[in-house]
Amino acid sequence: MHRISTVLLLLICFFIFSCGSDEKTESTDSEDLKVFRYNQTSGISSLDPAFARDQANIWAINQLYNGLLQLDNDLEIQPSIASKWKISQDGLRYKFTLRDDVFFHDNKCFAAGKGRRVVASDFVYSFNRIIDPETASPGSWIFSGNVREQKPFEALNDTVFIAHLKQAFRPFLSILTMQYSYVVPKEAIDMYGETFRSNPVGSGPFYFKHWEEAVNLTFLKNPNYFETANGVRLPHLDGVQVSFIENPRTAYLKFVQGELDFISGLDDSYKNDLIDKDGELQSTLIDKVIMHKLPYLNVEYLGFLLDDSKIPDNPLTNKYLRQAINYAFDREKLVRFLRNNIGKPATSGFVPPGLPSFDEEKVKGYTYDLEKARLLLQKAGYPNGEGLPVITLMTNTSYENIGVFVANQLQDVGIQVDLDLVPPAFLRELMSKSEAPFFRGSWIADYPDAESYFVVLYGKNGAPPNYTRFNNMRFNVLYEKALVTNDDEARYNTYREMDKIIIEEAPVVPLYYDEVLRFVRKEVVGLEANALNLLVLKNCDFRQKD
Repeated sequence: MHRISTVLLLLICFFIFSCGSDEKTESTDSEDLKVFRYNQTSGISSLDPAFARDQANIWAINQLYNGLLQLDNDLEIQPSIASKWKISQDGLRYKFTLRDDVFFHDNKCFAAGKGRRVVASDFVYSFNRIIDPETASPGSWIFSGNVREQKPFEALNDTVFIAHLKQAFRPFLSILTMQYSYVVPKEAIDMYGETFRSNPVGSGPFYFKHWEEAVNLTFLKNPNYFETANGVRLPHLDGVQVSFIENPRTAYLKFVQGELDFISGLDDSYKNDLIDKDGELQSTLIDKVIMHKLPYLNVEYLGFLLDDSKIPDNPLTNKYLRQAINYAFDREKLVRFLRNNIGKPATSGFVPPGLPSFDEEKVKGYTYDLEKARLLLQKAGYPNGEGLPVITLMTNTSYENIGVFVANQLQDVGIQVDLDLVPPAFLRELMSKSEAPFFRGSWIADYPDAESYFVVLYGKNGAPPNYTRFNNMRFNVLYEKALVTNDDEARYNTYREMDKIIIEEAPVVPLYYDEVLRFVRKEVVGLEANALNLLVLKNCDFRQKD
C-alpha cells in the first residue's frame, strides 16, 4: 500500500514473524502493510506522558498510552480503562471501576518480558508521579490545588481507583482525559529512569519500536489492544511512522507526492497551494485530498490592563472606551482577508465554538457597528476621539497584520493606535508585570470545559493567566459556583452568564475563534478529529484498492 523506509519494513516484518497473536498479518509484502505517515516539523522532546506539554509530544503519546477516560469527537467524556465512575454528592470523591482486560505492552521491564494487566495501583503511582517535585512534570498543575494533600489517590483493589479532592472541581473528569494523566508502569520507570522518555511503555493501540531522534519514529500495532470497533479489534493499521522534516514546504511536497498521508494546519510557504482565497481546497487537489475544517479551542483576542495602580491615567480602564473599541472594527473582514476565511469572527463572547456550553443564540457579543462605537466613545468622554491619547497595542511580528488592520479601522471613529512589535517572550514578561496596557493574546483550552477560559479572567488569579487583572465580584461568584455544580446544563447556563459579564465589562476584545485544518489523502479513512486537534489513529485505515 505504501512505499516505506527499509528500516520500518524490517521492523514490521520482524513484528509479523515474532508476534504470538492470533491476528497476524497474512502478507509481508510492503504493498500490503498499512502504515500511516505524518511529519512533525517541531520535533518531539519526550514520549513520557508526564511531559505531554505540547502538540508534538501529545500526538505521539496519544498513540502509546491510555487513561481512565477519553474524549469522543464531540468532546464528550467516554470510558477508556475505566468502565464506569461515580462522583460523591459533595463532589470530593471520584470512584472509578477499571476494566480487567487492559495490558501494558510487552517489554523487558516485566517478568519474562510479558506485559502485565493494568490495575488501580498503577494509577495511584502514575498520578503521584505527576505531582512529585522530583519528576518536575509541567503537568503537575492538573492535580495541585485540586486533590487533597494526604493520600489523594487510593486503590481499593485491582479494579477500583479513588481520587480525593480538597474541594469540588467539576472539570476534574475533563482533566483526566489529558495525556498527563495517562497510566505508566512503575517497573518501566524503575528500569529506564530518565531514559523512559525514549523507552516508553504504555497500554495504547500502538507500541514503541524505534526512534532515531530528528530522523524518524516508529510505532507498531499492539495485537493485544483492548478496544474494538464493530466487533473488530483495533487498531486497523500495522504501524505509524513519524518523520522530522524541519522545512514545512519540503514536508508539504512529500505530502503531494504521496509520501505523507496527512498534514495539519497551514504554513505561508504552501498556504496558497492548498486553499483558495475563500478558504476552500484548491480545485487541482480535489481528486487526491480531503480537507477537514472544524472548530479549534483557541480564541485570539486583544486584552486591556485594568489595574490602574500600575499605569496611572490609563484611559483603557474606561469601560465605555473598551466597548467602543469592540464595536469599531469588522471581524468578518479580518477573517476573510487576513485569514482566508479560516476561523470564525468572535461575535459570541470569549468562549469559542466546540464546547458544549457554547450557544451563539444565548450569548450575543460585539459586531461591527460604527454608530454604537461613536456613541460609546462620546459616553466615555472622548467625542470623535477628542482628548484621547494615542493608544499603544503590543504584539509580535507574526500578528502585525492583525494589529495594522485593527488600528486602521479604529481611526474611522477617532481612536489612534500605534503598534509596538516586541518578541513573544518579552511581551509575556510585560503582561505578567502589568506593564502592557493593551496587548494581543491567545488562549488554547487545556481540556474541553469552558472553565479553561474563564480561569483567564477569574479575579483571584494573578498573571498568568489573568493578564488583564480583571476582577469582577459577580463574575468571581459565578466562577466558584460553576466549579461545584454537578448538573451539566446548570453549569453551562452559569458559564453563559459569565460570558455575558465579559461582554458587558469588555476586559478583552475577542477577534476570532480559530479552526483546525487537516488535509488527508483520499485513501485514508477513519481519521478522527476534534476541537482539541488530537491525533487519534486507532480507528484509522486505508481504502481497499479496486
